Amino acid sequence: MTDQAVRSYSFLVNPVSGGGAAAAAVVPVARILRDAGAEVEVTYSTGPQATADVVEEAAGRGDVVVSVGGDGMLSSIAGRVSAVGATLGIIPAGRGNDFARMLGLPSAPDDLARMLLEGVSTPTDLLTLRLGDAAPRVVAGSVYAGVDAVAGEVVDKVRWLPRKLQYPYAAVHSLVTYKPARVHVVVDGSARDFLAATVVVANSKYYGSGMKIAPSAEVDDGLLDVVVIEAASRWDLLQSLPKVYDGAHVELPEVHVMRGRSVTVSGTPSVPMGGDGELLGPLPPSDRAAAQIDVLPGALNLILPRRDQTELVRFAQP
Repeated sequence: MTDQAVRSYSFLVNPVSGGGAAAAAVVPVARILRDAGAEVEVTYSTGPQATADVVEEAAGRGDVVVSVGGDGMLSSIAGRVSAVGATLGIIPAGRGNDFARMLGLPSAPDDLARMLLEGVSTPTDLLTLRLGDAAPRVVAGSVYAGVDAVAGEVVDKVRWLPRKLQYPYAAVHSLVTYKPARVHVVVDGSARDFLAATVVVANSKYYGSGMKIAPSAEVDDGLLDVVVIEAASRWDLLQSLPKVYDGAHVELPEVHVMRGRSVTVSGTPSVPMGGDGELLGPLPPSDRAAAQIDVLPGALNLILPRRDQTELVRFAQP
């Protein structure tokens, strides 16, 4: 054990993540940390303001803040952790866990505890979303508009399905019922118009519980990957769906990939937007009120496995 074992930790738990899996995930990891001599505080999230207060208090004590839940929980606290200069750890316990998948995090309790004790604090990019006069929203993985946001709505309604089936069912349902949207996309000042099924602005390769939507995305390159899938027939979209899981969809002629630091998106106002599994409202209808997404290079210090550990403790979907 290294001298980093003296770290102290404040766990923030979303009790509903993963159908209750987050609460169960805390116990074994916290026990291992305490057995190693670390101090551990556990708080169950009761709302955004309470969460922000816990983050500030934890930072004041010098604690590592640990997100216990899914991508939505992570995004809800990442911006605040960044703003107060604290360090974030992750225990993936949601339905999708796509940011954990991107980072190659472990899933077994002993490997997670080892990572938190011995891992390296690593600068990691975030993205920020501005919608009109609303306060900017920080997102870790991706912001999207179109069929994927519709799928996010469906996932929230089919919790009765087994976890492994929820996202595939939602993806198929959204494609069967989708309507194409006109979108105006500007990447670092270069504008293009599309009739699209979806637009994704990605910091991470993965979304939708393992879909490799942006294969070239990296969380430490200071760039956003913009993936636009043009409108096609429902049958063609359904046929190409399996390609999204290994990233082969980017080779299709109807898929466009752009990269940049600042992106705006506007278009058909009935199209929903989402970010890291959370609904964000409708797509703005005009350039003057477009959704603006910017990269925040190296904004968040994340505890990640040491390089010599990564091949041993790769993330595995529970």
